[in-house]
Amino acid sequence: MARLSLLPLSLSVAALIAAPLSAAEIACHFDAGVIVVPAEVAGIAGDYILDTGSARTTLHETLAQVAGIEGDSVVGDVVLAGIRVSGQTLPIADLDVRTWNLPTVGAGVIGADVLRDFVVDVSFAPCSVRLSRRGDAPAFRGRPLELGWDQGRPTVVASISDHAHQITGAFVIATGANAPVRLADDLAQPSPGASPELYPDGVWLARLPQVTFAGRTGRDVAAGLMKPDGDVVGILGGQVLANFRLRFDFPAGRLFVAPTK
Repeated sequence: MARLSLLPLSLSVAALIAAPLSAAEIACHFDAGVIVVPAEVAGIAGDYILDTGSARTTLHETLAQVAGIEGDSVVGDVVLAGIRVSGQTLPIADLDVRTWNLPTVGAGVIGADVLRDFVVDVSFAPCSVRLSRRGDAPAFRGRPLELGWDQGRPTVVASISDHAHQITGAFVIATGANAPVRLADDLAQPSPGASPELYPDGVWLARLPQVTFAGRTGRDVAAGLMKPDGDVVGILGGQVLANFRLRFDFPAGRLFVAPTK
């Protein structure tokens, strides 16, 4: 099994129109490392990856074509958990690489652009997602972490280590990223002979000795690589986040984290 070692570098740490409903909770599925929710985007109802780590809500090109939608984008509404967010400009893209291993045909991705005016509670087991407007969210006890933003994606500070080197910095928090961890390839490299398929289009993962997030440390964690993207160390995906209940208090700029065990 390939392992990742860290390079010896240091890193410093639309208008919304909603229905009257101010808070709603829905059941979801945690499949293939990602949160999947029933939703409607631009009139297309289906199963969507809920990805806090995607800056834009995006329709799957195949589903858009079936619905008679042409072009690179469409303006439409997003309906999630009974709450409607209107007048969104929604890119249309080929999402096969993100949806091929899901048990149902993925209709697209719901991203941070739709979520960031809400308080979003995510539980992985049992899987549920709740949207609340600020001031309407129920009580939630958890460790508060400061939320940053990088290219429209929420980030928090976490650490990774291969025992020889440690890097602490901003990671994108992505409920829809199927790899537990991805690292920018200017900060990490695979062991000799490792498969080149460690990037998002590939199918293999290496191992990372240690990941520390929200005061908890995971060891021998599956990890892949990514091209440098913004000012982040990498991405923390669903299989790491599933060890916690999460509250994304986007209006307050906080992520609250409660370990599940």
